[in-house]
Amino acid sequence: MANNSKEIERAELHKTIWRIANDLRGSVDGWDFKTYVLGMLFYRFVSENLTIYLNTQERAAPGADQKFDYAELADADAEFGRAETVKEKGFYILPSELFANVRARARQDADLNETLSRVFANIEGSANGSDSEDDLKGLFDDLDVNSSKLGPTVAKRNEKLVKLLDAIGELPLTGGFSDNSIDLFGDAYEYLMQMYASTAGKSGGEFYTPQEVSELLARITVVGKTEINKVYDPACGSGSLLLKFAKVLPNGVRQGYFGQEINLTTYNLCRINMFLHDVNYEKFDIAHGDTLIDPMHWDDEPFEAIVSNPPYSIRWEGDANPLLINDPRFAPAGVLAPKSKADLAFTLHILSWLAVNGTAAIVEFPGVLYRGGAEAKIRQYLIDNNYVDTVIQLPPDLFFGTTIATCIIVLKKSKRDNATLFIDASAEFIRSGNKNKLTPKHQQKVLDVFTQRESIEHFARLVENDEIAVNGYNIAVSSYVEQKDDREAVNITALNATIAGIVARQAKLRTQIDAIVADLEGAQA
Repeated sequence: MANNSKEIERAELHKTIWRIANDLRGSVDGWDFKTYVLGMLFYRFVSENLTIYLNTQERAAPGADQKFDYAELADADAEFGRAETVKEKGFYILPSELFANVRARARQDADLNETLSRVFANIEGSANGSDSEDDLKGLFDDLDVNSSKLGPTVAKRNEKLVKLLDAIGELPLTGGFSDNSIDLFGDAYEYLMQMYASTAGKSGGEFYTPQEVSELLARITVVGKTEINKVYDPACGSGSLLLKFAKVLPNGVRQGYFGQEINLTTYNLCRINMFLHDVNYEKFDIAHGDTLIDPMHWDDEPFEAIVSNPPYSIRWEGDANPLLINDPRFAPAGVLAPKSKADLAFTLHILSWLAVNGTAAIVEFPGVLYRGGAEAKIRQYLIDNNYVDTVIQLPPDLFFGTTIATCIIVLKKSKRDNATLFIDASAEFIRSGNKNKLTPKHQQKVLDVFTQRESIEHFARLVENDEIAVNGYNIAVSSYVEQKDDREAVNITALNATIAGIVARQAKLRTQIDAIVADLEGAQA
């Protein structure tokens, strides 16, 4: 019952968040305005997170003032703790620049935009020269307080900023829940990301993976494990796939979360997402750049768990760049993915950086399973070397921005057999709103079969790799798992007899009708 009441509270909070986000934006496009809502949410989080940390530290000292409140300290007095706090937390915020204090003065501050601009610069600048510098740099870049999107004049912009501070400040994100099982800031952030993605269509779908798909990918890679060393996503978007590991593993991730993202705004959102889920700066390393051409984590690979939902069929340099065929990630396959379809380039990159005892789960565009040319040769390399563990066909219409039925390819470097498991999960969904959704029950059904690695009629089949080779290295699930024929068997002889009976009755009726008509005509005559 308690769990149900918690979910009701959570749903109410979500409704409030979305209403506020929509009311605030006014005429600004929701997709553009998300950076303001999410950025301000981040500003409140780091302010409260730091205040709670410093209050706890101070009050724990022998004979300490139990009413000590960092937010009420003078800036000059607060400076003494700066160096130590940056070392521990990765950043520092003076009391006068905390969210609550800036918000309290906001309505009387004619230069609020400049105040906020200075505060954001100071928060980022507090990490300069420290180990956390790269993790903080540019985090507030997209929260442009001087943008004309907020209003045509400074006064109008400040009016909008006051409303934004008040709305984010009033959200019940600290306390109010009977337990701490839901990380309120992280949950609010994920919910907003999902809602913005769903309303933005294709552009939203490019960087956001639905939570239930993220969870399935993470759970696939950690079957039989209670903790893991490092996790990695080469196209990490907003980081939702990486953060699922904190949920699915009892003891979590020891060395941290690694990822790379090419889009600058999304890269900033990913780092913010890490902080909002209380992943401290030394536990994540998110890089900005093109993973295929300029990967940033050579010194950190291999990874024990890799999850990814790379962009579908995007262009890349391919064989136009003569250096790539000798790149250790792509060279073993002897051929590069087509220039117009980089899907299998991501797959080979992931395989190269996968630990010998690791598992990778990748969402793929269905064409990679059966297209010919260079892609067929790459599949031959993967199958002949026994790297493909499982191929899972997902239902259609799961992702934002596309209705296509995607699939999951699971890679391993150490397998106990020389076969590939095919799972047809295309019917494992419920309709929720305008999208299909994998429920926990559907996820579990897929996981159970994945773990047992046995054939089940019309759902899963374990296929020897020799058979796949004979089939031209086609690894589409439909080529190996026969769908159940739910059509009703028809007895032709009985059907013909029924039809003959209907025809006979029809002839008899016609004769009777003709007789009645003749009688009527005779009576009239």
